Amino acid sequence: MQRLIPTGDPARPVAFAESPQPVPEPDEALVKVDAFAPNRGETFLLERPRPGWLPGKDIAGLVVQAAADGSGPGIGTRVVGHPAQGGWAEYAAVPTHSLAVLPDTVDSVRAAALPLAGITALRLLRTAGSLAGRRVLLTGASGGVGHYVTELAVGAGAELTAVTATPQRGERLTALGARVVHEVTDAEGPFDVVLESTGGAALPAALAAVRPGGTLVWFGQASRTPVTLDFFDLLSGPERVTIRHFHYAGAPYGPDLAALVRLVERGRLHPETGRTADWTRTAETLVDLRERRIRGKAVLLTGGTAR
Repeated sequence: MQRLIPTGDPARPVAFAESPQPVPEPDEALVKVDAFAPNRGETFLLERPRPGWLPGKDIAGLVVQAAADGSGPGIGTRVVGHPAQGGWAEYAAVPTHSLAVLPDTVDSVRAAALPLAGITALRLLRTAGSLAGRRVLLTGASGGVGHYVTELAVGAGAELTAVTATPQRGERLTALGARVVHEVTDAEGPFDVVLESTGGAALPAALAAVRPGGTLVWFGQASRTPVTLDFFDLLSGPERVTIRHFHYAGAPYGPDLAALVRLVERGRLHPETGRTADWTRTAETLVDLRERRIRGKAVLLTGGTAR
């Protein structure tokens, strides 16, 4: 079969290679991949790929071999999955605890856009707690996670302000019910909860907008710039603020994937796909994703002929 492997070249970060079809572990199903969605974090890992790493964590496809231990969906079942790696290929072995069944009403493109970003959004909002009637600030809001957080938080009753770089990138967030600003310093606080994913200078500015006794949840550093906090600035800012570090990872993922699929099926969650293309365009798509030229998610389809 064919799969995409890292090249170490930032201008063309992946290339096609012939590879043996994966042999599933007893608790894994073999999935024929119809679509996959890269994440911006994976574009960073591709700059210095570790030996043996096979990229690909967000897939949708068809089970062609059920798990030998009897767990999970049977042959012929459409699924969305979140394997640890190896999803940018014609076939992927996925632990059954990280699969969810797809109904006929949810296509593979929308499904592939769900796993990492959607699970992150769900778990991030659980960490933040009840949002009904609360004022929430979200930075770095125009990516896949930001779209899901916005729709879910507004749907839960939050008064949400989203920070995004340009008016064009904020259009969808406005349609979802957010107030959009383009600089953290333009956000009109104070906020009960800040969800911060940018790092650099944005985090101290966002921290200054938290109400006394409020919470900042730090879940990313998209700017790739470390954060510097000044003790004396904090003294003059809000008191008793809690800063919480957040990372989404931790199997099983299947229950959260199933919850996301139900939300899509019921019209309560709408994946934002800024590009859908054949997987022969993966390399250029990864560059555009890294450089923030794609709004929301990018989804690649494996139906074409690789070259």
